Amino acid sequence: MEPMLVSSSSPMRDGLADKALELAERSAGFRRSLPDGIVDALSELVRAMNCYYSNLIEGHDTHPVDIERALNEEFSNDPEQRDLQLEAKAHIEVQAWIDEGGLEGAAARSDAIVEIHRRFCEKLPDDLLWVENPDSGERVRVVPGELRDRDVRVGQHVAISPGAVPRFLVRFEEAYRNLGRVDRVLAAAAGHHRLLWIHPFVDGNGRVVRLMSYAMLREALDTGGIWSVARGLARREAEYKRHLQACDGPRRGDRDGRGTLSEAALATFIEFFLDVCLDQISFMEELVEPDRLRDRMLIWAEEEIRGDRLPLKSGLVLEAILYRGTLPRKDVADLLSVGDRQARRITSALINSGVVTSPTSRADLKLAFPAAVAARWLPGLFPER
Repeated sequence: MEPMLVSSSSPMRDGLADKALELAERSAGFRRSLPDGIVDALSELVRAMNCYYSNLIEGHDTHPVDIERALNEEFSNDPEQRDLQLEAKAHIEVQAWIDEGGLEGAAARSDAIVEIHRRFCEKLPDDLLWVENPDSGERVRVVPGELRDRDVRVGQHVAISPGAVPRFLVRFEEAYRNLGRVDRVLAAAAGHHRLLWIHPFVDGNGRVVRLMSYAMLREALDTGGIWSVARGLARREAEYKRHLQACDGPRRGDRDGRGTLSEAALATFIEFFLDVCLDQISFMEELVEPDRLRDRMLIWAEEEIRGDRLPLKSGLVLEAILYRGTLPRKDVADLLSVGDRQARRITSALINSGVVTSPTSRADLKLAFPAAVAARWLPGLFPER
């Protein structure tokens, strides 16, 4: 599966390095532009978005509203829909584990890759742990965290023999550790294809690879989890899959690197991957630009007030939290020029609506982005119901 990265002799190397540095600067700048409280709230919504688009690539369409219900233990009565909700819940729990430092900078290690698969699959319902061999019709059960013990073919790609998988994972780990700043970014893209090429598991490889790349980008770029490459890949799915297929191809002559596989195809995929990342940062930057976001939030709050679903002046609390990041409860009364009782009433209404959160009855207020209001506050993040 060599080359694992684009060599210094590649004509695309300098351009990719420049793009990796641009991505690092843009990602860090976006994160720094937002208060910590907003970063925390946005990262929770992006988990649901990441889950939605990653599963959509696999043909599983579970809307973020249904994902949010699953996180609240509210499941559909339809068995098939319930299974998809459980799948989404499993995906989000694994990403939350990554966000909380579960991989500790070891996303490309073979044991970490196995752990991602184990954590994801062990939470799946039994019906989603069976796959069918398209050639023989044989049904095979997926064992969480277990490397495959049979040959597989994915489209035109015949994956390496099961006995070779451990050896190739060792090489994968060696290639993507102890890298410099630029190569750490490029490895998130290069490793994305190379792990799919190995195809270490009977099923679940796509989700595992996208979670691994998410973890590698989060570490290399300090993303804060507030943008998602999965959304961009899903929106350009046909192009994404064409690039992956091209990377399966052999070297194209003496000027195409020194490995068995095409270095030019790998470089082109890395460029595509980085462009998707940059596009998603631009999309999120525009979406959460404070003044525009404030306007959408206040329009929504005014409609809720007119519908008698929120008390008067609720929008002022949302606006204050948006710009400050957090708001001490004791400041609400002064902010609104109301008494303590009315301040408590407004605070409770906002918490009950799901748009404000607070871990305890005395803790500061923080903004939340529930899926039910995301279409109004953050249009385009995912399709409306």
